[in-house]
Amino acid sequence: EPGEIEDALTAHPDVAQAAVVVREDTPGVKRLAAYLVPSEGTLISAAAIRRTLAVRLPEHMVPAAFVALDALPLTVNGKLDRKALPAPRAEDFTTGGERRAPRYPSERVVHAAFTEVLGLPAVGIEENFFDLGGHSLLAMELLQRLRADFEGDLRLPDLLARPTVSALAEFLVDRLVDAALGDPPSCSA
Repeated sequence: EPGEIEDALTAHPDVAQAAVVVREDTPGVKRLAAYLVPSEGTLISAAAIRRTLAVRLPEHMVPAAFVALDALPLTVNGKLDRKALPAPRAEDFTTGGERRAPRYPSERVVHAAFTEVLGLPAVGIEENFFDLGGHSLLAMELLQRLRADFEGDLRLPDLLARPTVSALAEFLVDRLVDAALGDPPSCSA
């Protein structure tokens, strides 16, 4: 429920007001977006708020995007004007830290799959698929695409254990090398 997420957000000392909505800015991809008004004299740290919510809420209830606003838009009746909330920008989906670009061909392939499936213009190679709004249905779509790109068996536990572009690309390359050398495939862990 958005109200439960909003309550958890406003319990954070840096958040004065919050609104949570389900957005479908990319057709077929629904994500939770949190709109936050900071407490006076504070700055919103999406990474810190995300960590706090991850402790209090189930993973599927942690918003994918955190948008800081000076004030929540209101209707003439003084209620939240959900239609006036802006679409999140690419930087609103960041999980904190530096957003690094892919370095190797394998990372570029996995990166392209992440950005397409998540419907985001940019994804850092160390950002977690699930923190960026990925969920079980998108995970299955990602796995299907990567199975075709890497011509191999890839399962959900593989992604859960390696939810970043860099870790998943390294895992997939290692499996390709093992297969080429005739080594038995490594197991999921």
